[in-house]
Amino acid sequence: MPTDYVMYETVLDHPRNKLWDLLSQPELYPRFFQGVSSCTRIPASEPDRTTEYVVRMSPPRHRPYDIRLRTVINRAQEKLVLALVPESGRWVSLTLSDGRPGRTKITLVFSKMDLAHPTGGSHRKSEIHAWAKQGLRRVSEYLAGTPDTATTFRGTSPSHGFTVLKTLMASGVVGPARPYRGVRQLAMLSKWGFNMVGGYAQATVRSPNDIALIDDRCTRTFAELQERTDRLATGLADRGIGPDTVVAALARNHSSMVECMVASGKLGATLLLLNTGLATRQIEDIVQRHDVHTLFADDEFTSLIQYLPPELLRVSTTHAVAPPDQLTLESVIEESPRKTITPPPRPGKLVVLTSGTGGSPKGAKRPSAKGWGAIAAILSRIPFHVSERMLIAAPIFHSWGLAALQISTPLRGTVVLQDRFDAEECLHAISVHRCTALVAVPIMLQRILNLPEDVRAKYDTSSLRLVASSGSVMAGSLVTEFMDTFGDVLYNFYGSTEVSQATVAGPAELRAAPTTAGYPALGTSVSILDADGVPVPRGAVGRIFVGNDMLFDGYTDGQSAEVKDALMDTGDLGHLDADGRLFVSGRDDEMIISGGENVFPRPVEEALAALPQVGEVAVVGVPDDEYGQRLAAFIVPRSGARLDPSMVRSYIHHRLSRFSVPRDVTFLTRLPRNTTGKILKRLLVERCD
Repeated sequence: MPTDYVMYETVLDHPRNKLWDLLSQPELYPRFFQGVSSCTRIPASEPDRTTEYVVRMSPPRHRPYDIRLRTVINRAQEKLVLALVPESGRWVSLTLSDGRPGRTKITLVFSKMDLAHPTGGSHRKSEIHAWAKQGLRRVSEYLAGTPDTATTFRGTSPSHGFTVLKTLMASGVVGPARPYRGVRQLAMLSKWGFNMVGGYAQATVRSPNDIALIDDRCTRTFAELQERTDRLATGLADRGIGPDTVVAALARNHSSMVECMVASGKLGATLLLLNTGLATRQIEDIVQRHDVHTLFADDEFTSLIQYLPPELLRVSTTHAVAPPDQLTLESVIEESPRKTITPPPRPGKLVVLTSGTGGSPKGAKRPSAKGWGAIAAILSRIPFHVSERMLIAAPIFHSWGLAALQISTPLRGTVVLQDRFDAEECLHAISVHRCTALVAVPIMLQRILNLPEDVRAKYDTSSLRLVASSGSVMAGSLVTEFMDTFGDVLYNFYGSTEVSQATVAGPAELRAAPTTAGYPALGTSVSILDADGVPVPRGAVGRIFVGNDMLFDGYTDGQSAEVKDALMDTGDLGHLDADGRLFVSGRDDEMIISGGENVFPRPVEEALAALPQVGEVAVVGVPDDEYGQRLAAFIVPRSGARLDPSMVRSYIHHRLSRFSVPRDVTFLTRLPRNTTGKILKRLLVERCD
């Protein structure tokens, strides 16, 4: 039976001061207590005595909801009371008292806390005891440094194959078909492999007349794309391109870029995808370092490549009349007959450049999928469906846009491409082509939200079933505002060029905890390790390691990321909360030590991004003579907003620790970003030198 008051007592093998330091910080409760998704401090009327929090609760099978708590702390007695606001007789008290040496007695009293649930549901005494016991056990393990034995894992269990099949059937990838077409599909995958070439080949035999690509220039069916890439591959082979050849592409999102990728794969060549934001000297260095034989390039980049070696074969990917001495993609296709292409001895490779936010980009060799598992991994967390109409706004020369293009082929989906991203043009394309999915990077979603409401209202985006974002951190305020505007359609994909997919947060997870990176994809394991490669306790921050079948094949310079027990280092730091959700704190080189305290920029960025006056924000660590390092904030104010450095510092002071208060606050008209939308923080650090 429900009761107004429930008491729970236990004894933990830790000194009272250690427990008090942890339990007196409600911000940390989501790491230990299930169902507590976030706990955000807000200013209180009496900051010396009380602090108020907004707590996001996400009980199983219920929509998340917020409650407001006020803490009352009696430091002398080490007693903490959490009372609901407005006052209603609902509270939780926590009292610590000494037990035997080195042990502490903890007493919890719950008063009418079951009534906090908006459904009016109640909890049995045994349920409240179990919840408190599990949470305090995690607290004890955290203080003891007990490794998290429950490493999040979705791996190769006896039922793994069935789960893969079930996932493929749910998306429509595997389903009813005429027997001969089904056999031919499997034959194409057996012939070419589970890559882009095999994907388009199997789609052609199953749905030859369906639209494969739409861009600003043309529309291509699967059959047309197959014929054109066969002829392109024939023409390229006649020019010396084959399995031992490295070719490169410097192009935007359009059908010719896709045709270059498929034709190169049919020949077994290695295709290097160049970032369109590279400088002339970087392009020259990469071309020389990788011994590039042929360069496919849009005409707009002519000035960047004019000083490349004359022996380098150049092919224009622009559908325009080129000079007589310029080879074009169209001319190669037109003059080449269609021949049966024999599969190369090994599949063609794709090399993606790392983002280069910390310096020069490196070439990362993408692996070929080993079977259906790699496809099912993404589909298990993002519900793409067969015949999807996907607007891929993210650059396809980078990992996220490339992954979306690759997953579109087993779905036999129609891919819509635009040379450049423009927020209004993006909405226009969704409306005209009735796109069901949008694949973007966070800054693109922010640009869409920045459009005036009357502009957004001009376009019918009701066809959108899902919006998948990746490539950089997505602020919690952006997550919430986007879903409030477009519905619960948002999916936050966390991965990297090196590890491919790691975790995904769907709409339910993002409503519960807007800053989460979510749960692992099928066949993917995630573990949080310390500097020595040992798993840390649940809730502790450490290095994020990921294992799956799509870890990259190393950098083109022969180096690789660190691997520990088949798990690869992502280069990020983060933690798992009590419910198993991953939270990314930031890059391991972004954490600073200020006055002996470990400080991350991301919580400061999240707090500032929630301010209505702030359009964009970045926080970096810079050297400091007194504290070793300090935080510096760079803010792009919204149009017409008024904000000054003292307001910014005061705002953070009331929400985070004193070491999180940025000493430097600089206002900019824009933040430096690369072509995938990532902020180039090294350029901001240089401003503070």
